[in-house]
Amino acid sequence: MLLKQHLNMADGEKPSEGLQLSQEWLEAPDCRAELLQHLKDQVPQIFCLKKELSPPEEEDLTQRRLLHPLECFLFGEDPQEGLQKLQQGSASSQLCGRVFKEGETVYSCRDCAIDPTCVLCMDCFQDSVHKNHRYKMHASSGGGFCDCGDVEAWKVGPCCSKHDLGAAAAMVTDEAVLEPELYERAEKLFRVLMRYVTDFLVWEETFELSAELQPRLKDNAYYCVLYNDEHHSYDHVIYTLQRSVNCDQAEAQTHTTLIDKEGRRAVKRGTLRSCQQAKDLIRSNSEHISLQPLRVEILHATVMAHQTFALRLGSWFQKIIGYSVGFRQAFCQVALEPNADRDRPCLISRLMLHDARMYKGARKIVHELIFGSMLMDSDFKRLFAIEFTKHYKQLQKDFISDDHERSISITALSVQIFTVPTLARQLIEECNVIKVIVDTVLELLREHLDESNRFFFLGYNSDKFSRIQVIFHDLRYILISKPCVWTEELRGQFLEGFKIFLGFLKCMQGMEEVKRQLGQHIAVEPEWEAGFTLQIQLRHILAMFQDWCSSDDDIMLQAFKECHSALIECNNQPFHKEATDFYMCKHILLARPYKVSQEPVSIHLPISRLLAGLYVLMWKTGVIERLDNPECYDFIQLAEHPLRCVVLAAQVTAEMWRRNGLSLVSQVYYYQDVKCRDEMYDKDIIMLQIAASKMDPNHFLMLILLRFELFDYFNGNSVSKDQDELMQWNRLTEEMLFLLIAIFGERYVPGISHVTKEDVTMREVIHLLCIEPMAHSTLVKSLPENENHETGLEAVIAKVATFRKPGVSGHGLYEVKKERLMDFNPFFYHYSRSQRSKAEESQKKRRSQESNDKALRPPVPPTFSPSFSRIVQLLCCDVFIHILRRILQRAAEDRSTHWTEAMIQRALHLIGQALVEEKTQLESCSVEDVTFDFSLKARVGSEHGKSLFLLLSKIKALPSLEAQKDLIKWLLQMFEIVKCIREKSSPTVSVSMDTTKPEESSQDKEKAERKRKAEAAKLHRQKIMAQMSAMQKNFIESNKMLYDNMPEMGTQEEPVTSSESSAMEQRELCITFGPLRGPTPAEREVLTCILCQEEQEVLPLAPAMVLTACVQRSTVLTQCRGRIPANRADGTGTYPLFMPPDLAVGTHTGSCGHVMHSTCWQKYFEAVQNTTRNRLHAELIVDLENGEYLCPLCKSLCNTVIPLIPLEPLTFNYENAEIIGQHLTLPRWIQVLAARIRGLKSVMQDNDVQMDGGSSGTTGLFGDSQPDFRSILAYGVQESRKFSDGIAEMLVVCATTVHRVGLKTAPNELCPRVPLMAWNTCAFTIQAIENILQEEDKPLFGSLQNRQIAGLKAIVQFAASQRLKSSQGVIQRHFADMMGVLLPVLSRKNTPSILDVDFFHLLVGLVLSIPSLYQEEGIDLQPSAVSSAFNNMYIFHLVTMAHILQVLLTSTDSPAAGDGEETEEARLAAELYTTVLLHTGRLVPDLSGGSVAQRVKAGIEPFLRSAALFFNCLTGVHPPEELFSAPVSSPGQMEALCSYLALPFNVFQLFQDYRDTVSPMLQRWCGSPSITKALQGKTQTIRYPRRRNRLIDLPEDYSALLNKASHFQCPKSTVDERKHPTLCLVCGAMLCSQSSCCLSQLDGEDVGACTAHAATCGAGVGMFLRIRECEIVLMASKTRGSTYPAPYLDDYGETDPHLGRGNPLHLCPERYRKLNQLWQQHCILEEIARSLEVVNVMFAFEWQLV
Repeated sequence: MLLKQHLNMADGEKPSEGLQLSQEWLEAPDCRAELLQHLKDQVPQIFCLKKELSPPEEEDLTQRRLLHPLECFLFGEDPQEGLQKLQQGSASSQLCGRVFKEGETVYSCRDCAIDPTCVLCMDCFQDSVHKNHRYKMHASSGGGFCDCGDVEAWKVGPCCSKHDLGAAAAMVTDEAVLEPELYERAEKLFRVLMRYVTDFLVWEETFELSAELQPRLKDNAYYCVLYNDEHHSYDHVIYTLQRSVNCDQAEAQTHTTLIDKEGRRAVKRGTLRSCQQAKDLIRSNSEHISLQPLRVEILHATVMAHQTFALRLGSWFQKIIGYSVGFRQAFCQVALEPNADRDRPCLISRLMLHDARMYKGARKIVHELIFGSMLMDSDFKRLFAIEFTKHYKQLQKDFISDDHERSISITALSVQIFTVPTLARQLIEECNVIKVIVDTVLELLREHLDESNRFFFLGYNSDKFSRIQVIFHDLRYILISKPCVWTEELRGQFLEGFKIFLGFLKCMQGMEEVKRQLGQHIAVEPEWEAGFTLQIQLRHILAMFQDWCSSDDDIMLQAFKECHSALIECNNQPFHKEATDFYMCKHILLARPYKVSQEPVSIHLPISRLLAGLYVLMWKTGVIERLDNPECYDFIQLAEHPLRCVVLAAQVTAEMWRRNGLSLVSQVYYYQDVKCRDEMYDKDIIMLQIAASKMDPNHFLMLILLRFELFDYFNGNSVSKDQDELMQWNRLTEEMLFLLIAIFGERYVPGISHVTKEDVTMREVIHLLCIEPMAHSTLVKSLPENENHETGLEAVIAKVATFRKPGVSGHGLYEVKKERLMDFNPFFYHYSRSQRSKAEESQKKRRSQESNDKALRPPVPPTFSPSFSRIVQLLCCDVFIHILRRILQRAAEDRSTHWTEAMIQRALHLIGQALVEEKTQLESCSVEDVTFDFSLKARVGSEHGKSLFLLLSKIKALPSLEAQKDLIKWLLQMFEIVKCIREKSSPTVSVSMDTTKPEESSQDKEKAERKRKAEAAKLHRQKIMAQMSAMQKNFIESNKMLYDNMPEMGTQEEPVTSSESSAMEQRELCITFGPLRGPTPAEREVLTCILCQEEQEVLPLAPAMVLTACVQRSTVLTQCRGRIPANRADGTGTYPLFMPPDLAVGTHTGSCGHVMHSTCWQKYFEAVQNTTRNRLHAELIVDLENGEYLCPLCKSLCNTVIPLIPLEPLTFNYENAEIIGQHLTLPRWIQVLAARIRGLKSVMQDNDVQMDGGSSGTTGLFGDSQPDFRSILAYGVQESRKFSDGIAEMLVVCATTVHRVGLKTAPNELCPRVPLMAWNTCAFTIQAIENILQEEDKPLFGSLQNRQIAGLKAIVQFAASQRLKSSQGVIQRHFADMMGVLLPVLSRKNTPSILDVDFFHLLVGLVLSIPSLYQEEGIDLQPSAVSSAFNNMYIFHLVTMAHILQVLLTSTDSPAAGDGEETEEARLAAELYTTVLLHTGRLVPDLSGGSVAQRVKAGIEPFLRSAALFFNCLTGVHPPEELFSAPVSSPGQMEALCSYLALPFNVFQLFQDYRDTVSPMLQRWCGSPSITKALQGKTQTIRYPRRRNRLIDLPEDYSALLNKASHFQCPKSTVDERKHPTLCLVCGAMLCSQSSCCLSQLDGEDVGACTAHAATCGAGVGMFLRIRECEIVLMASKTRGSTYPAPYLDDYGETDPHLGRGNPLHLCPERYRKLNQLWQQHCILEEIARSLEVVNVMFAFEWQLV
């Protein structure tokens, strides 16, 4: 009643009343009160009624009674008229501003975007210049908006063609403004409504309203409202609702889905008491499941109504402000105007501050309002940014305690504000946003500070911590674009923020110290992930701070001083002992003792590393000269902590910290890993290089020896016999030498030497590719990224590497160019241990292949810049020479425990570095100017045999250093070269050739030895090859079936055909039936069982040999995609007795070609069943219930076996055939057949056979002489073939599987349809193979794979043998039914017309069933070879003629052009066509004889090819050579087919030869009522040749597919939540995958859209492309599927699953062709089984829901 009243009121309310109402509000003294009074009256009457209105009714009432009057008030006239006027005088904003939904594809341009957060929507991208640039695509997480039109977001091309009009004025207000009155009204209305919306979105009173809106009478109507949270799963909520509010599962699911989408849902309406009960129940039930109860509130109905309308007003606001820039400005003005009460924030700030307490639906509305208003206008965007920054700390605190994702939090808007360069600088100047952000982080992490004011993250909350990390993104956004111009205000505020940031770093400096565990293993692994997570977040921020500092000299100086002061203040890891003097080589170092192995040490030193970075930048920019008192900086102190850190890493590598557990190993790993090394390990090396450049080199090396705890060891004061200790010293020495190599050789840092960033990247890439050729994605992962996620790889890759394209699988690889290998450094400091050994092995192998020596020489490094040039003195100082001498001496003494080869290798490398440096300096300066004198010092002590030079010569002879021999040889040569340069004498010729005279002879000897070894290897290879060849021949002999491509072995043909010696006679015998049928050669087939490896000859009476096989339903050949006919229970008149011509669904049987004994297979199958039942998720791979198993050899999926039945060898009796041929003409054959069928009880017991007129009908047709019942036997019979029990059993097994799978029915070997299905699978499999051969244009016989030949022969012989295992009566009945199509005299009431049958299936059925007519009571007979030859010929001729007529009747298009001259073929074709015209009442179009001939030949060719394959497998008669070698489309194929199939070359001659017999049949065929209907266009017909199915055409550019997906609308759902658009590659349908909206029922089970589609489109088999995931999904049934790489590759030859890398993708035709073959060859099941077998499935994936 109430609903009716509302509707009547709505109908009676005219638009003029809205105007009248608005006029009253306008004239009222208190406009706000009037408006609120109207809302107070109307809102509760529309929303949240007892009897809910339907959504359309509710919307209609809202529009008429609420929104229309408001719009009338806004425009002051009819809204339509006002809007038209407004649009005439105003242009809309030229910003796109499209807000992204979750999962939507967005694009960023790597060439033009200011930073990676600048993105375009699909439509703008397609119309922009960036489409041809280096772009990236990825799925949006939701909440951002399109930056098209924002000039600050793009370097070039800020607008697409649609938004280009506003390019110049983007982000600037339009000139056209609103009329003052309209603006005033808008401001007034917006103020009232915006406050109303804000009040209700932040309203926390559940029962009461404000005084202005409180109703006079308060109903006892309440709602129990359930809110969304992230603690409870879908199932938890559904379960709770079912238990608490008495709803069924479907209703509970609806509630839960809407709660998840909108954030809340009223689950009950009733009295306060009933709602309270529901609330208590929900809370108690949900507490049982999770620790936290669900959030439930009780709201009064009027409160709920006003809140609902407030949300509706939010979307109305969006619509209104979209009309005009003026409205938008008015809205922004109202939203941002300060509150009259100074303590209360503005409206938009109130909404922001309440965001974390709002439910999801309300948040979305608020965020979209902000996007559509303030963020679209530069002035208001600035004001909003200031408000946002003002409340930043509180917003982040709320977000941390909120449990919703960040994408629906107001804090996510920071990316829209902080990434705008001008805005970021303004916020630094006006609000010091850097300070605000860092203060926020510090406050949130304060609880983790220890008593030393350093972070300690033991027992931290990982969820909370991950939310805090997000704040660092905001700091990164602020710093993304460094300023070109610095103002004083900007300088001051930036430095203030930098100091605060240093304060944060001080909390990290030295945090989480570790102390070496001795004696006992650590009890609890300490927490370390949090510290490294912070470090990873800071990686880019630290680099950006340094970048900002380097852009201004004053900032740089001030920042360096501040950083130095902060470092001095950090008092962690103090020394506990006083400074002591240390002596070595007459040098004294005053240093304080500190042992890393005994004292606490921290890996976290961000301030030390920041200082190192700033120092290098100061030298690079020249600011260092302005530094006051540079000598006051104590570099020993500055380098102390980084040196400790490097020593810690070395000691961990030396396994001294094993008892500290894995946490420390992990820290050291990340310290040197690509994610962290830029701001950790690399900066430590730089700090050590700075110290080395400032300190005395001897003192520096002594300090290093002290910290490595090797000082006493190298001073000779430390002796030990403890093997563990000696091993530690050796390992530490290796690491210490490696550090020296890095300090001296790693100069690829801009500022340390004169290199660019590009040079640095090139060197990284060269060293990565020296390990092995790599894919582009692997290189990118291995290179450090900058703040824009760029590695700089593309700019350098072409200079250092060549690209090798991928094949049909795999990916493209880069290989390093040969000329770049000279830059290879075996001790490159970014190599991990495994990478170093791989690279060394790879390069040594390459050098030995090129016949060079294996020495991996140190490369020539770039020259140090002047400030770091003193580092080179390290390698010629006394301590260095002493260290090397000690190491080489130990090796020369050959005390194995005191040295290692790795140590010697590093020492040799250092000597090489020193010699290269000396040679470089000598070549660039005069000898007098060169102070570097390593070679001279290395020769000192020669008289005592202690010089480095002599020690080198000694160790060269050591057998244990054989691998280093080439390097030592090269070093000795370098000594010689440097000596000659110093003495200014030219080196001897031998030296210039990199060798010395005494070594020439040895080199010759080596060459001779190599030659001798090569010869011996060659002879050995030849011997092995001969053995392999013999074994291969033996294997081929024993596996002829697998390796013989020919249907018969030539050698075995000779005895049979020896009488016909000439080639001509041989050719004539290539006829498969009829009086000139060729012979069946004797073929002895001996095969090996793959299970027991025993050989056996295939014989009819021997134990059965079987072929693995897989039977599956298929729609590959269908002409009616998506329509799968239901099976008729009786099978009469329909499939499977007659296959329809559209081949809607067939049964395909394929084989992998592997053979077993039937008994072996049975044992194997039983074993598989027993073992597989216990395997986890085995049902995903094989369906045991349906007899599935994996082939023991190749792991192909199989579900049955086919028994191997040999062909009977046959020499044809041509004399007998000639005699019979004279008597057995086609008319006589038909009479004999009709008489036999008439006499069969099995056929005649059904009274609908049209033979009632008996003899009179047939007499008129075939003459007077009537044959009797047994006349058929007179033309030759023989005893039926006998088979062994094993073969008989396997025939039943195979037939039952084919029947069960093909008809999707229960197994029943006695079903009369079993033989039909065997014939059908035989026919369909042959048609599928013919389809593939035609598709690939290959020869009909010569190109079949071995497994196809074996499988085909086995299937045909299996189908032919079915009549022996089935009831003869059933077979006879089937034959009579099928013959009724051809012979009207045998037709029944439900016999189909010739348009409704596939004639190849009919041919196979007739040929394989006709022998059953020869069965006599008590005697098993079959036709003789001659009888069969005539039977097959007449059946084939009749079927061919019927098929020709079928082709003619379905040719409905306009006639093709005639070929001019009239041939005999054209004349006969025209004659036939005239007859057809006559019989069909001229319903077919007029065609010329040439056109008819052309059409018919094209139409019947696939049928003839299939028939040739069938008869070849059935009879074994060798086909003509043309069918072996020439492709199916080559000329002469038709003639060869006709010859083989006993047809005249002119097929129309058949109708002449059999004119008398066929003419009446033609009339009967054409006179069928169904043919008349088809010709009149009332029913659909199939055209011939049939359409060949392929996978759909895909666009070349993947973005076109993404575009298609972005416009995809789910047919069953209107909500905008994330979808998985999925494309069926078979038919092109776009589906909504993995979504609850598109679930449907299949066999009583809920299935997803893809599973349901595959059932109708592919008979359960499907191939889908998930567009947003960029991957193929293969499906085989409801429970089985797998993923497969998409055929789209990027420019680097790689696939991109889930668009992880986001590079542009293009279709790879070869890969798509491979997918097409996979589908056409019915290998999808096989592929799924193989992929599941490889992947160990822990958790079963529910493929049925895809």
